[in-house]
Amino acid sequence: MQRKATALDVAKRAGVSRSAVSLVLNGRGDGNVAKESQDRIRQAAADLNYSPNPIALSLRNQRTRVIGIVSDEVVVSPFDGNIIGGADDVARAHGFVTVVMDTERDASRDESAVETLLDRQVDGLMYVTVGLKPLDVPQGMLRVPSVLANCFDNSPEPQLRHVIPDEVSGGREATEHLLQLGHRDIAFLAGAATSPAVPLRVVGHREAMAKAAIPVREDRVFMAGWDINDGFHGAMGLLSATDRPTAIVCANDRLAIGVALAAARLGLAVPRDLSIMGYDDESRIAATMVPALTTMALPLREMGAAAMSMLLEQIEDPERVQRPTSGGGTGHLETMVPCRLVVRESTGPVPAL
Repeated sequence: MQRKATALDVAKRAGVSRSAVSLVLNGRGDGNVAKESQDRIRQAAADLNYSPNPIALSLRNQRTRVIGIVSDEVVVSPFDGNIIGGADDVARAHGFVTVVMDTERDASRDESAVETLLDRQVDGLMYVTVGLKPLDVPQGMLRVPSVLANCFDNSPEPQLRHVIPDEVSGGREATEHLLQLGHRDIAFLAGAATSPAVPLRVVGHREAMAKAAIPVREDRVFMAGWDINDGFHGAMGLLSATDRPTAIVCANDRLAIGVALAAARLGLAVPRDLSIMGYDDESRIAATMVPALTTMALPLREMGAAAMSMLLEQIEDPERVQRPTSGGGTGHLETMVPCRLVVRESTGPVPAL
């Protein structure tokens, strides 16, 4: 049986010291090992199929190299599980593993889930939610490096960093896409008033209309809900009028399906007679809808990756990354990730008069 390569083997192949190999492969090479040497070490490790012994690392660093993730229902969500996927990619690339506990939207289970993970000696914690929302942060998360993804600290003096989508720019870009196609009468079917994301997307819509010097008709912007049925009934009211809009922005893809069904009921072709814009780029919905839905893709994997990178930075160098102090507002705690426009077949030029 072939002998497993050691750090000394990597050092000899790369022409460096054993300590240099340890620094580089443990993520502490920058500032300690020359860039060219780092490249040689990584190449040598790859050539020899070498990976550090996780048990030995744990004993030396007094770490378990395990990250605990608590979610409200992300594990069973049809698409927000991508946040955890993005986080796990980054964790594994740095030699960490993740353990996930789902509370199934039962806030009373938050503290016990966190304590259970802390009992397993996790090095850090992440809380992930389905949909942007405020969070009553479990107190146990303040005892170890922690970060929030798709949610934000709801306390009067927030302490934890959070990573969220840039909903204002998302709403703005969605409307700008329709304006560029020549549309001027654009309706906005928002979601439910209880969602923090809704007013932000509406702000973006209003900003785009204002930039184009087009007044916003208030009867064209209203809360509709989140489901297909909500989109259908909201669109029926808009499209049955003699002065119907030529385009509708929807706060999620399910609403957009309802709008498409209403258009079909009224004999309107999409996008010839009506352009429909979604939001989320939900798997198995947006791309398979007929016609395929133009939408704003939520940066789920990117958010998970950014949050995990932030968390690992706190774990690996706690002296350099201090916990934010209270009283400074939330700007220093917040990282926003831009949404991405996905153009498909449901949007087109404004109908000819």
